[in-house]
Amino acid sequence: MKIQNAHDRFFKNTFGNITIAKDFLNNYLPQSLIDLVDVDTLEPQRDSHIDEEFNESFSDLLFKARINNKEGYVYMLFEHKSYPSRDIAFQLLKYMVRIWERKIKELGCLPVIIPLVIYHGKDNWNIGLKLENMILEYNKLPEDIKLFIPNYRYLLYDFSNFTDKEIKGEVRNIITIKIMRDIQRRGIGSILEILLEAAILLQQLEDKQTGLGYFEILIRYVFGTRTDFTKHDYDGLIRKIETTYPEGSEIIMTLAEKFRKEGLIQGMEKGIEKGMEKGMEKGMEKGMEKGETRALARTAIKLLTRKFDFVSEDLKRGIGELDVPTLEVIIDNIFEYNSLDDVRKYIR
Repeated sequence: MKIQNAHDRFFKNTFGNITIAKDFLNNYLPQSLIDLVDVDTLEPQRDSHIDEEFNESFSDLLFKARINNKEGYVYMLFEHKSYPSRDIAFQLLKYMVRIWERKIKELGCLPVIIPLVIYHGKDNWNIGLKLENMILEYNKLPEDIKLFIPNYRYLLYDFSNFTDKEIKGEVRNIITIKIMRDIQRRGIGSILEILLEAAILLQQLEDKQTGLGYFEILIRYVFGTRTDFTKHDYDGLIRKIETTYPEGSEIIMTLAEKFRKEGLIQGMEKGIEKGMEKGMEKGMEKGMEKGETRALARTAIKLLTRKFDFVSEDLKRGIGELDVPTLEVIIDNIFEYNSLDDVRKYIR
């Protein structure tokens, strides 16, 4: 299970649940929109609109709803990288156009789409929320020129900045936002605390099967994204949950056995048996860093190819040998390069 796939599955398994999606919108849409969006009419739509090349960085969900008493749509784009994309407004616009391309054939007009961006990375979101923020010196343009330039804004939900007091909604929304907020930023101790809190809160649900189903989704997400679990952590978690949520402890043990058969936690167990936990953790850190480096290198090459149409093999190799901070700088400045020579300076 790739880490990015785990983020994708968790997002779609939670916000794709119509009850959770309605509860989220009721609690987090601005009041001015709550008065115009009939959340009770929310209906999930099946298709994704994301480019194949970006599906490791983004996930999306589309919902139909009555907006201002007309057919409209709420589009959720989830960014699961560790840093915000500088071209998010442009990417989001492309996906909205794809939705419109389909709907204009059905309706003969363009329905309203309310775009939401959900983010939970390590870095704080420091990017403007309008398309104009990507347009060269937009603020210096005469108003007569601005009339010819498309512009819009999106709603941003940066989970990384949510405090416990700011997290609202029913039990599953509270747990979802907390785990998304902490999964890439906090130590394993904080993650274990959320799992224990979930074991207590989920018992408040009238439908016990619903609670167990969500708890399995939650555990799969944590097992799929955090490789720093130790056997000590695992045993302690089981002992504590057995006393508060016995069914939950059974789920954890069942999933652990499944992952063990798939080879996902064998390395961890062998490392513990040999008394090499510290070395294992360092190896995991290096492995995670190497994986992030490869992902960033692929992203940089794709963006440069899109901008300049061609990237030579030697430049691709050079980019692949760069470290994470340098790759992030290259990606952040992608719109400022006049030629590939501007990129080569990072490799020399």
